[in-house]
Amino acid sequence: MNNDPARPPLLLVLYQEHLTLQDTAAFVRKVSKVYSAGTLQRLVRHASREVRRAAVLALGHLGDYEANHTMGCALHDEDRMVRTLAQSGILAIWNRAGSEPERRELGTIIRLNAAHMYKEALGRATLLIQRAPWFAEVWRQRAVAHAGLGRLVESIRDCHQALEINPYHFVAATSMGDTYLELENPVSALECFRRALRLNPDLEAVRVQVVRLTRMVEGSR
Repeated sequence: MNNDPARPPLLLVLYQEHLTLQDTAAFVRKVSKVYSAGTLQRLVRHASREVRRAAVLALGHLGDYEANHTMGCALHDEDRMVRTLAQSGILAIWNRAGSEPERRELGTIIRLNAAHMYKEALGRATLLIQRAPWFAEVWRQRAVAHAGLGRLVESIRDCHQALEINPYHFVAATSMGDTYLELENPVSALECFRRALRLNPDLEAVRVQVVRLTRMVEGSR
């Protein structure tokens, strides 16, 4: 690894190569041979936006849940590309919180929800929560299953639990807002959407909801 402050970090060289070749797999493979996840987390705070972009991109592929705080902070970076890469990267990191069998089971639950097989997803998520109650994304996926089955209060409860475990989970906050809208509770929905925006300022659809609901709530007073 290059320690000469007058020369760019090797990570930047690899990132510039990636921009030319557009081979993400090769970039991740090369970075993994040189940098630890801890070093990448430190580089997310580098003065150069290009280095920050490279570090966030690499962490999104190589980091585990230990990088959650770093990636959550990167959602507020002054550089839009860093923020965009952090958003996609943190979503991937959330799925890497457990052991390999737990991550495989989570993947199955996600696919069941995507296929609208909510009853089976609910059962499997409940069993996984019993084994790994600290796995925030499993709670969020069970919330999806609850919502799909029309169990809206239960869905909100599980989203709240996901946020208790993972305070950066802007998806859970957004889902809570959507569910409160279904329950015709604009005040609580607005609170959830504002929380989601505090976590991830680039949620433009959520921002639109905040503006709309703010006018609605203030106009009703």
